[in-house]
This record gives sequence, structure tokens and C-alpha cells, in this order.
Amino acid sequence: MSMQPRPWPEIPELTARVARAAFPKGTMAMRVRDALGPLFADAEFAGMFGVRGRPGLSPGQLALVSVLQYAENLSDRQAADAVRGRIEWKYALGLELEDPGFDFSVLSGFRARLVEHGQEEHIFELLVERLSGLEFLRAGGRQRTDSTHVLAAGGR
Repeated sequence: MSMQPRPWPEIPELTARVARAAFPKGTMAMRVRDALGPLFADAEFAGMFGVRGRPGLSPGQLALVSVLQYAENLSDRQAADAVRGRIEWKYALGLELEDPGFDFSVLSGFRARLVEHGQEEHIFELLVERLSGLEFLRAGGRQRTDSTHVLAAGGR
């Protein structure tokens, strides 16, 4: 599988219009897209893919699917179904309403590729960097984490 980096897609007009009509106050997925814009560039993942072979799905979009999947505590099958059938996910990913999505096995393959190339923390680092750059996160202050659910989620 190869990767030809593509620019992050604009939100198709019909997708935007339908999503805003269905969710006038927006949803978490829509707010992520609106606030953060193109979150993960394909070029960030170039080292994980060959230059020959049939082109794969956009790793930037798969990274966003992974973030949304984690945020909503979805299985791979549920996340793939969300890409296929949920308007707000199509909005966040910049997909046409008719986009057929992908097979759920693509997500586990993407995660395996991240681990294989030692990039398993890459999505998190990119997300923190982007959020910090937009001043959604600041250094200092009191921080607390319970990593039990994070560790358990890796086995989904």
C-alpha cells in the first residue's frame, strides 16, 4: 500500500448544509472540524507507507476517525459505520454524503501500522501540539489522569 499525500478536503457544500440543518448547535465531531480545521496532514504519516502500490485511505482522515472513535468509545465496526452513516462524521472528515466509507478492518490495520513504525503516540502528540497552538491547552496547572481506561481501550 502506498500513500500519495492529499490536502485535507474541504467540507462539501451539501454535507455542510445538511449537517447544519440536522444539528444547528453542532456536535462534538462538527466542533472538532470547525475549531481545529485540518487536524492531521497525510504528510505526517508518510514514513509509514511505501511509495509503490495501490493508494490507501488518507491516514490523516483515519487518525481523525481514531480520535472520534476514542471520544465516543466505539468499536472499530461502530466507527466504520459512523463514517458510512453519520452526517456529522462526514462533515468532520470532509466527505460527500454518498461516500461509502471503508471496512472496519482498516482501523486495526492503521493502528498496527502506527505500532510497527513506532508511531503509536504520534496522533496524541499531534493533537496536543495543535490544541496548544490554538491555546486550548496551557502548561502548568494541576493535571490528573486515570490511565486504566486508556490502557484498556488499546485492546479493542
